[in-house]
Amino acid sequence: MERVTGIGGYFLRAADPEALAAWYRDCLGLDADEHGLWQQDAGPTVFATFESGTDYFGRRTQQTMLNFRVRDLDAMLAQLRAKGADVAEEGEDMEGVGRFGWVTDPEGNRIELWQPA
Repeated sequence: MERVTGIGGYFLRAADPEALAAWYRDCLGLDADEHGLWQQDAGPTVFATFESGTDYFGRRTQQTMLNFRVRDLDAMLAQLRAKGADVAEEGEDMEGVGRFGWVTDPEGNRIELWQPA
């Protein structure tokens, strides 16, 4: 059986694509080139399905949620708050998995931030 080898891209609709790309660059440090190519660090990627009624993604109309690995969750959340981003107050710590926090981008997409254990 042929298998996929990794995530090749993640695409977002946006009312203002340039402004949203700038937010990801300026707030999260996602330094994609003019074609959107971003060289990420090697590491684990989770692929999981959720019940259709879950509130985990924030608003019910959001069908997927992007998860970014971070080295220091507390520093990333502080950086986002300093930039005026909509950061969730709650976080989660899963033993053996890591720590999680959430931010909502300017287009209303909830993003998960994961500091692996």
